[in-house]
Amino acid sequence: MTYQEAKDFLFQQLPMFERNGAADYKPGLSTISRLAEWLDKPHCRFRSIHVAGTNGKGSVSHSLAAILQQMGFRVGLFTSPHLVDFRERIRVNGQPVDENYVADFVERYRQSSLGRNPDFNPTFFELTTALAFNYFAESKVQWAVIETGLGGRLDSTNIIVPQLSVITNISLDHTSLLGHTLAEIASEKAGIIKPGVPVVIGEAEDETRPVFEQAARAVGAPIVFAEEMDTTAGIYESELQGAFQICNTNTVACAMHVLFDCFVRQGLKHVCELTGLRGRWETLRQRPLVICDTGHNPGAWQYLGPQVAAVQCRQRRVVFGMVADKDVENVVGRLPKDAIYYLTQPSSHRAKPVQELRELAIAKGLTCPHIYNNVCDAYQAALGDSAPDDFIFVGGSSYLVGDLLASCQVNGTGR
Repeated sequence: MTYQEAKDFLFQQLPMFERNGAADYKPGLSTISRLAEWLDKPHCRFRSIHVAGTNGKGSVSHSLAAILQQMGFRVGLFTSPHLVDFRERIRVNGQPVDENYVADFVERYRQSSLGRNPDFNPTFFELTTALAFNYFAESKVQWAVIETGLGGRLDSTNIIVPQLSVITNISLDHTSLLGHTLAEIASEKAGIIKPGVPVVIGEAEDETRPVFEQAARAVGAPIVFAEEMDTTAGIYESELQGAFQICNTNTVACAMHVLFDCFVRQGLKHVCELTGLRGRWETLRQRPLVICDTGHNPGAWQYLGPQVAAVQCRQRRVVFGMVADKDVENVVGRLPKDAIYYLTQPSSHRAKPVQELRELAIAKGLTCPHIYNNVCDAYQAALGDSAPDDFIFVGGSSYLVGDLLASCQVNGTGR
C-alpha cells in the first residue's frame, strides 16, 4: 500500500466528522479501546499531557511540546486538524510521521481481524488516534502531548491517563454535540480530568468554574486556575504573536509549573527508592525503632544531635563510632546525654580506636558500659538489651553505617 492509498482509505472509506459533520461523529471509547488492545496498549508506554478546550489547545499543545523538547526529551505531538498534509497531525520532535509508517499501519489494520470485521467500523479520528499512539510507542517517545479532537469525556484520546490535564477555555462551539450552555460544554471537556492527576484550567468563567471544581473534587484531582497564577507578567516571550497567545502562554507556563512541581514532590518522596541512596535517617526496623545515619562531622551533628534526642522512646540507645581524622571531640560533645552508648569502630584504617573513643565519651559524661570491636556486635548487643518501645540509633561514620548495612542482620521496614 502506498501513502496515497492509505490516505484515500482514511479519508474516503472511514466515517469522518470533518467531512460529513455530526452524521459521522461517534462518541465513546469502546472502539479506541479495542484498537488499543489490538496494538498491545501503546498509550501506556509513554508519559503524556492531555489538552482539551474550545480555543487555543493547538497553540498550547505545540508550546508544551516545544518546552519538553527544549528540556531534552523525545516528544510526541498529536493535534488536529492539519493544514496541508495529514502527517502534520502526528509528530515526534517536530518531524511528521513518515509516509511509509502511515501506509504500513493502515495496511496492517486492513489485514487484521479487526479490519476484516464488517461490524467493526472505526472513524477516521479513532484510527488516526490509534496510529499516533502506536507511532509514539514504537518511536520510544518519553513524553507525548495529546490534543483532544472534539469534547473530552467521550473523545477517543481519553483512554490515556496523563501526568497532567489542561483545559484551555470554554466557549459555545459544537453545541449540537457538546451542549447548548457553557456549563454543559465545560462538563464534557472536564471529562478528561483523571483521578489524582493535576488539571490546569487556562480560563474559567462564573458558569464554568464550578463545573471544573466539582469534576476535580469528585476524583481527587488537584486543580489550578492559570489566571490566578499570573505566571507570565512580562516574563515570557512567545514566538506565537496573536493577541490570544498571551492567555495561551500563561496557561502553558502554569502547566509546566504544575508539572515540574509534581515531579519535584514525587522525586523527593522517593529519592531512596529511585536512586538507591541509603543511610540518611533511614528506618531499618520499627519495634524497637532502629534508625541509621551517615552524619560524621559537627555540621551534621548540629542537626542530628537534637533529632536523636527528640525521638520519643522508653530508652535511647546509640551505637556509635567515628574515624580519627574528624573532629571527634566536637561531635561527641553534641551527643544526647540520656542515651546508653554502645561504642565501636568502623572497619577502616582511619577508624578512631574504640578505647580512645570511650575515654573521650566518659569525659563528656556519656554512659558507655561496654565497647565492641565491630558494629555488628554493638548493634546485636543494643538490640538484645532493647524493649519494643526503645530507640536504637546507629551512626557517627559513613563507614560504620556501611558496615551495618553490609554485614549485620537488619530488618528494613521502609524509609
